[in-house]
Amino acid sequence: MNPWQQQGDSRGISIGAHAAPPSPALLGAGSPAVSTPTTHLGLLVDDDALYLRTLQRSLARHGVETVTASDAASALSVARQSRPDFALIDLKLGQDSGLTLIQPLRAIRADMRILLVTGYASIATAVEAIKQGADDYLPKPANIPTILRALGEDDEELPEAEGEDSTPEMMTPLSRLQWEHIQQALHETGGNISAAARLLGMHRRSLQRKLTKRPSPGR
Repeated sequence: MNPWQQQGDSRGISIGAHAAPPSPALLGAGSPAVSTPTTHLGLLVDDDALYLRTLQRSLARHGVETVTASDAASALSVARQSRPDFALIDLKLGQDSGLTLIQPLRAIRADMRILLVTGYASIATAVEAIKQGADDYLPKPANIPTILRALGEDDEELPEAEGEDSTPEMMTPLSRLQWEHIQQALHETGGNISAAARLLGMHRRSLQRKLTKRPSPGR
């Protein structure tokens, strides 16, 4: 198999395509070399499979290799095997919270750069993420340049991906913002639905109905 082609295994853990740096001969005499990101391997953790594949392909086009996981347990397993340079973690992983991964990942590799992403960037959750040891906290959706800058890349060092649209990404849909707002209320009330409903100013049954209709990251 070509070593630059995408690989995967039976557990659903995938490794993104690794873009080879351009050779001086192909650049031609006098042409400026294209810098590639200094990060080598990343861990992407999200319970939305389509979002994971899309993000992995986008990062691969910028020369960033990644492995993926869809829940907290598999994320730690992959991290122990690959010891990634950075981790990009969604706040909500099904019944898990991305916050619970920060300290275990830091224990696996102390210099790992850890970024937490969410569709609702509340101050309370951001403070908690930093307190737990995250390096940065990004609103979702975050475009690739934003992610790479959060990983410590300078704008001038970011290679342009062929055919990539430079237009801004869509804002977070209202349904997603509402969901994350509800989750924040549940977090602040220790998971108590009645208390969260009072905090949100809605009836308990209305909150329960909304909890059964979790939106996808793109809705």
